[in-house]
Amino acid sequence: MQDVTDLTFMQMLSEYGCPDYYVTEYFRVYANSNIDKKILKSITLNTTNRPVFAQIIGESIPDMLRIAKQLTNYPIAGIDLNLGCPAPRVYRKNVGGGLLREPDTIERIFEALRSQSSGLFTVKMRVGFDSTANFERILQLINTYQIDMLSLHGRTVKELYRGDVHYDLIRQAVQTVNCPVLANGNITSYLKAEAVLQQTGAAGVMIGRSAIRNPWIFQQIRDRFTGNPVKVTTLADVHQYIQHLFAITIQEELKEKSHVNSLKKFLNFIGTGIDPDGKFLVGMRLVQSKQELFDLCDRYLLTNPDHLFAIEPYENLVARPSCESNE
Repeated sequence: MQDVTDLTFMQMLSEYGCPDYYVTEYFRVYANSNIDKKILKSITLNTTNRPVFAQIIGESIPDMLRIAKQLTNYPIAGIDLNLGCPAPRVYRKNVGGGLLREPDTIERIFEALRSQSSGLFTVKMRVGFDSTANFERILQLINTYQIDMLSLHGRTVKELYRGDVHYDLIRQAVQTVNCPVLANGNITSYLKAEAVLQQTGAAGVMIGRSAIRNPWIFQQIRDRFTGNPVKVTTLADVHQYIQHLFAITIQEELKEKSHVNSLKKFLNFIGTGIDPDGKFLVGMRLVQSKQELFDLCDRYLLTNPDHLFAIEPYENLVARPSCESNE
């Protein structure tokens, strides 16, 4: 997730229960572009003991080959191609999800990257741009160019994060491609992960936004599938998590107000599981200082600290993040 899954966030998740592997924020590739040093740190300084895939986004084949080759000089698990980002400022440049309109271009990118890559080459995509007209052809390209893994968000680019996820299309992909498929889209809890895996037959799930709301989700899923007791999360646990987020996002050059405001991209998701009326969300969006923020947290999280944090986001509560995600 752009502006979220940096080194600090990855290492924080490791304290709650790591995913099996991480994907970096995307390296934007264009003429004369260089490897983003900040994103590179999530590979070179990562101490989570989990593999990290380097995610790239672009359409210039010579430059994508150049950056991919440079990235292989670092300890990456493989190259992950972003064909799913639904942000208008991205797809209007004909990259990310915008490329789903052009399967011929996708084929040329696949051919080039596959021929020059000796390691794992994975793809993250949606089921289409504004329709699924190209879906079956792109699945065939996944097979033709021996993509090693497909992470599939079951919505089109134009559907963003609204409406139902087309899990039937994820199932179709599972039955069509020769590589493992990870189901993506609205994997909001360990129970939802279990249901989606049963429905789609996918090899696993990819989780983005829900890991912001609930950093315990990966360990909860792991425990569910191994028959171990699943952790019950309380509001007191969430209070500690927010304190943790605040501590790891402190930057010397960042003023307090800016720091508090930057934290809201996380709190927008966390707040959907705190109270069903959304009063925490409303109050959170107004706070401007550390004191105001933690007075609010104390009021909603420590008044009844043993109350359970919602397993699923409360209905009708919508996160309004200032970050982009392909989840």
